[in-house]
Amino acid sequence: MIDCHCHLEQKDYNEDRDEVIEKCRKQLRALVTSCVHPNDMKLTLDIAKKHNGFVFCTIGIHPEYIKEISEKEIDKAIEEIKKNKENIVAIGETGLDYFWIKEAKLREKQKALFRKLIKVAKELNMPMVIHNRDASEDTIKILEEEGMKGKKVLMHMFNDRKFLNKIIENGWFISIGSGIKKSKDIGKIARDMPLNKIMLETDSPWFGNGERGTPLNVRVAAEKIAEIKRIPLEEVERQTDLNAINFFGLRFF
Repeated sequence: MIDCHCHLEQKDYNEDRDEVIEKCRKQLRALVTSCVHPNDMKLTLDIAKKHNGFVFCTIGIHPEYIKEISEKEIDKAIEEIKKNKENIVAIGETGLDYFWIKEAKLREKQKALFRKLIKVAKELNMPMVIHNRDASEDTIKILEEEGMKGKKVLMHMFNDRKFLNKIIENGWFISIGSGIKKSKDIGKIARDMPLNKIMLETDSPWFGNGERGTPLNVRVAAEKIAEIKRIPLEEVERQTDLNAINFFGLRFF
């Protein structure tokens, strides 16, 4: 199995990061770790380089940080992304977050940042990993306006059933985590989304059911998807692995 979305740069792993990764190596095929703040970019790149062929990285700016990141910092981060493009498999996570960001002016700044990073992804010919919280309509609208229909777009932890048909029509992917065990909506999304458009994720270190989450929790989502779709777990593993490999262009050594 492949965890297509985790956060190995988080301080939760500072004491035993390498040990966690080695445990995952014994059970999983690959990890895709996502950097969400420019301050963590170097560490994220170093982790991927150290565990080359098993850990891959995406780089973006989480929309929640629009409150604290200046235009100068954004531009500098984009320069670093371009310099390190050979070591990055996607742009993101980035997108819109209306749960944490309520102010109209900050939401507009989010949109501007989102469009800027879409342009970077298009320039570098890279896939995108999208964060969308309580902002599905605007998120989809911006992606469509920026010409991302039919492009490699992954809706990370997608849970908005209202817009599932639009995601399918646009040829985009979704990733599903352990929240599927508790959420009927995510369960119905898993039921209705074609398996060849689903990936597995954990968003660890979060969603660990009261403990620190790790990428090993990816099995929780896989087992529930198999149950809902009434197919063997091995088929879920095989197809979601293939989806992640093709989407991110993963190369193993």
